[in-house]
Amino acid sequence: MKAKVMGKGTIKLISAAVNIAVLTMMVLASAFAGYALWDSKQLYQAADKSKYTVYKPSLADEGKSFKELQALNPEVFAWLCVYGTNIDYPVTQCEDNMKYVNTNAEGLYSLSGTIFLDCDNSGDFSDFNSILYGHHMDKQVMFGQIGEFADEDVFDSHQYGSLYYEAQEHGIVFFAFVHTDAYDGAFFTANVEPELRQEYLDDLLGKAIYTRDIGITIEDHIVLLSTCSSTSTNGRDILVGRIDSETYEDPFINTENNDIIEPTGVDSRGGYSWWLTPWALIGVLIAIAIALVLVIHYRSKHKEGKSK
Repeated sequence: MKAKVMGKGTIKLISAAVNIAVLTMMVLASAFAGYALWDSKQLYQAADKSKYTVYKPSLADEGKSFKELQALNPEVFAWLCVYGTNIDYPVTQCEDNMKYVNTNAEGLYSLSGTIFLDCDNSGDFSDFNSILYGHHMDKQVMFGQIGEFADEDVFDSHQYGSLYYEAQEHGIVFFAFVHTDAYDGAFFTANVEPELRQEYLDDLLGKAIYTRDIGITIEDHIVLLSTCSSTSTNGRDILVGRIDSETYEDPFINTENNDIIEPTGVDSRGGYSWWLTPWALIGVLIAIAIALVLVIHYRSKHKEGKSK
């Protein structure tokens, strides 16, 4: 009899330990889910273009606010805008192509990074081809909308942009959209040598999904907006434009058409935060499931106790 009582006591102790363990897991899962959602929100807020609006250069104020941003981070030297999208950001450059993968325009650590010019390019965009990199992120931030130019209607309706540098605004007319591989060295060679420029341009136009005839030649200066692609492993989407001395009117300036392009997937270069959002949802679902199981379990125990 004594052994039987001890056995029941042991079972109750084990049951209590299991319940505590389950409750602990539920609390931890909920805490993780909450943190993941908070962290994800912080990531996208840090990358939102509105964070930098106050710094946007203006010829009216002679770039006073832009100079304030440069005072925070001297490696900021330009400003890029693609009309009709949320791509409206300062541009940085340093001695390598790694720093601004996880550093924002104010020079602070951030998984969203910032838009940056290839370290082998000249900061005055005088090279034949200049390459700008940015993370492919959800919620239409950074270069998250570049991949949407794979839609022909988007490519056709979004022809222009602007590039501010050396205290002057320049126009951009986009003439090609290319989907390629990250290891295609032909595209990611900055400042192509004169004797190779025609081959580079022919290869670019030959591989482009869409092109626009603007009379592009090797005497022009082109800019490539490059980001990761959500449609293939190691894929890269590139929007290519010509830098012009003349500027172009923004046809979307008085409309809400910035929202016509739907957001796409998150760039794996964004660090660990790319998986936080789905795991956050899974954590919440697990927490709810565990809570339901525990409620059913304790109700069943309560009924058993009453029946006895």
